Amino acid sequence: VQLQACGGGLVQAGGSLRLSCATSGRTIRPYKMGWFRQAPGKEREFVAVVASGGGAYYADSVKGRFTISRDNSKNAVYLQMNSLKPEDTATYFCGATTVVWSAADRAEHYNYWGQGTLVTVSS
Repeated sequence: VQLQACGGGLVQAGGSLRLSCATSGRTIRPYKMGWFRQAPGKEREFVAVVASGGGAYYADSVKGRFTISRDNSKNAVYLQMNSLKPEDTATYFCGATTVVWSAADRAEHYNYWGQGTLVTVSS
């Protein structure tokens, strides 16, 4: 599965961005789709994951501000990010996994990754 992420950019604190991630020529339906982020010098950290049927869960740090969604007919997954904070600055990666739900917040369980899109939040 080849994933292409886009939608990053520079935004002021309190602003919003919407990230998109799509595949080319392969369905995402069998996969749980996740977003992770990685700041310079830090490990990749879990942001959110959405199941094929739409169920989702979030890292505590983004709960109530970010919303993950997917459109299986378009083979795409989205991350709506509101009330952005400087600490949200990172490169954001989308990934696909078939791991059990309870382990879907662990990057090492993801089979496929997009190339990343940079989000910079200025204070």
